[in-house]
Amino acid sequence: MNAILRTARSTDAGTTGAILHGFARENDWMPELHSEAETIAFCGRMIDLGWVTVAEVQGQVAGFLALDGEEVQSLYLTAPARGQGIGKQLVDLAKTQRPNLKLRAFQANHRACRFYERNGFVEVARSDGSENDENLPDIKYVWTRKEEVDG
Repeated sequence: MNAILRTARSTDAGTTGAILHGFARENDWMPELHSEAETIAFCGRMIDLGWVTVAEVQGQVAGFLALDGEEVQSLYLTAPARGQGIGKQLVDLAKTQRPNLKLRAFQANHRACRFYERNGFVEVARSDGSENDENLPDIKYVWTRKEEVDG
């Protein structure tokens, strides 16, 4: 499924916030630390900073990626959009914008870990979660663009 990727607008804060908040609610291992309103406000701040690209399918936001420099802060999709290639489209766009990317994924989020590994990210560290708000063990992944060598 091909999505249209575009820079997020302030009016996308509600939808992106609902997607992010929904993820916390659908995974029993994920603590629900913030209300949906707080999560929408958080997404609004990321949008205001220019970090967010949204993926639209049939005119509806189906997911988003927030990129702060080389750090992928967030990559979330609606449940129906998962497994459709939309996350790959968002990551591929980020790869065209930066020579290196880094991110953290929760160890309990097996689907995300498999996704990042399939898309060229390499595990470089693990933590016990003491440094993230959720207090969940996580994995640090990095991706580096391979320079093509003229032969």
